[in-house]
Amino acid sequence: MDTTPVALPDLTGRTAIVTGANSGLGLETTRILAGAGARVVMAVRDEAKGRAAAEGIRGETEVRRLDLADLASVRTFAAGWTDDIHLLVNNAGIMAVPKARTVDGFELQFGVNHFGHFALTNLLLGQVTGRVVTISSGLHASVPGIDFDDVDFERGYTPYRAYGRSKLANLLFTLELQRRLTEVGSPVLSVAAHPGYAATNLQGQAANPLSRAFTAIGNRLFAQSAAAGALPTIYAATQRMPPAGFAGPRGGMRGAPTLCGRSPAAKDGGAARRLWELSEERTGVTFPIKA
Repeated sequence: MDTTPVALPDLTGRTAIVTGANSGLGLETTRILAGAGARVVMAVRDEAKGRAAAEGIRGETEVRRLDLADLASVRTFAAGWTDDIHLLVNNAGIMAVPKARTVDGFELQFGVNHFGHFALTNLLLGQVTGRVVTISSGLHASVPGIDFDDVDFERGYTPYRAYGRSKLANLLFTLELQRRLTEVGSPVLSVAAHPGYAATNLQGQAANPLSRAFTAIGNRLFAQSAAAGALPTIYAATQRMPPAGFAGPRGGMRGAPTLCGRSPAAKDGGAARRLWELSEERTGVTFPIKA
């Protein structure tokens, strides 16, 4: 068995939002949180798939539409929200896809994985009472930094380099969000997690057919299950974590969840602030909490 249980608190009366909750890590995260008593709102692009997934979950769930590749959809989701949020899990993501653009013209991976979650988090932040957990990847360390002059990858696009940049952006976002929350005296905690090597449908999105075939074999032979891959998320969501802490498998690729390190580029406070300012400019969404 490749999962190690996390000692869960009773989450009865708590509300969690999980993006990308109809499959993979998001579905397993939803299953665990709902099983601990939380009301879990499954924020999904395809409501029919979301409802089908929800049927197999014990506990209280609700399905709402959210397309992170469309800022209008993000705004609609946030505008329809009226309750407190104990836990916001920024889980949804795409990986190593062919070059494309979001509805708003952003490079697709950076747009979905970072800009969409940046906008969603800030639009909901006034109602968050507990934690924001943002899912990154060990592949954040595959890139030396973010090219702020070309975040839309007009030059030199490769699927995995773009993915690595978006996952680095997730960690820089976590860092700067925590700095801002601390600055205004908010008790909300901003943390991150990565699943290690987990077998999900994420790898099946790769642009290169050979890459898809290779990862399919790797998933069968080496990867831990999606349920095990979700445990660092659950750890970050429910266990003692330092501000801007990062959780992942003890072995890096697989194993029990624990605190883990990040690349030097992911610790760069100056880059985190620059990314935040750029994200506000590109999305039109700003940090909503005043001191």
